[in-house]
Amino acid sequence: MTDSETDSDANARASVKASKPNLGRFGSFGRGVTPQQAKEIESLGYGAVWVGGSPPAELAWVEPLLEATTTLQVATGIVNIWSAPAKAVAESFHRIDKAYPGRFLLGIGVGHPEATNEYRNPQNALVALAAYLDELDDLQVPANRRVVAALGPRVLGLSAQRSAGAHPYLTTPEHTAQARELVGPAAFLAPEHKVVLTTDPNQARAVGRKALDMYFNLTNYRNNWKRLGFSDDEITRPGSDRLVDAVVAYGTADAIAARLRQHLEAGADHVPVQVLTTGDNLVSALAELAGPLGLTPS
Repeated sequence: MTDSETDSDANARASVKASKPNLGRFGSFGRGVTPQQAKEIESLGYGAVWVGGSPPAELAWVEPLLEATTTLQVATGIVNIWSAPAKAVAESFHRIDKAYPGRFLLGIGVGHPEATNEYRNPQNALVALAAYLDELDDLQVPANRRVVAALGPRVLGLSAQRSAGAHPYLTTPEHTAQARELVGPAAFLAPEHKVVLTTDPNQARAVGRKALDMYFNLTNYRNNWKRLGFSDDEITRPGSDRLVDAVVAYGTADAIAARLRQHLEAGADHVPVQVLTTGDNLVSALAELAGPLGLTPS
């Protein structure tokens, strides 16, 4: 507890964390998920669909996914604070939550300095993120129904203090263990992990490198990989085999499931699984993984 924090502040935060989101052990991460796919993903036993990108503030695509399902939760991964005004996002949250109580999780983040002019330096971004969370507080978006995209220690710390927890992207179980240590046991932790359903290492690495290509020049990911012990050479396009193997799981369905469970063993509450495949093959790939992941079809 900091010198300026009161017992009531700490108790209030503990109360929020006691009701942290329950999305099951595994979810699906992707873009352009259709309502029919969401229904099929739910039937396989996955607890959530995470939709990537930086969606506009009105979030009009969320309701059709929830309408097509009964228990599946939908999460944003992530709403960008620079392009989606907090007031409009809060209005969307309340509209969705009123129609589908407790089934929408708002993921927000600062994006990347290379992509956003307003993101001048990490300290400014941290201040802007805290201010955005202040606005969400004022607009009565519950802290336990929002998460923050977080990689480094400062944003991970903020995510634990001001939201349900963190949604790290493009990381490893080693990062998950470090994040859990930093955010404490009460915070929600949902690290994304990419998978390729093939036992051919060369094919898997080719698919993985194609997916990673856009990230090699983004400072936040490069810095995080360095913190995990990768060298400058390893994180420079096209990336080392060791890097690709660390962030993209492949092999048999059982081997992939074992890799994903390492996040749970390291302290994750929930793992959004990003299958690197075409949209038409998404559900069949998730179906192949469902049994090894221990999911129960509905």
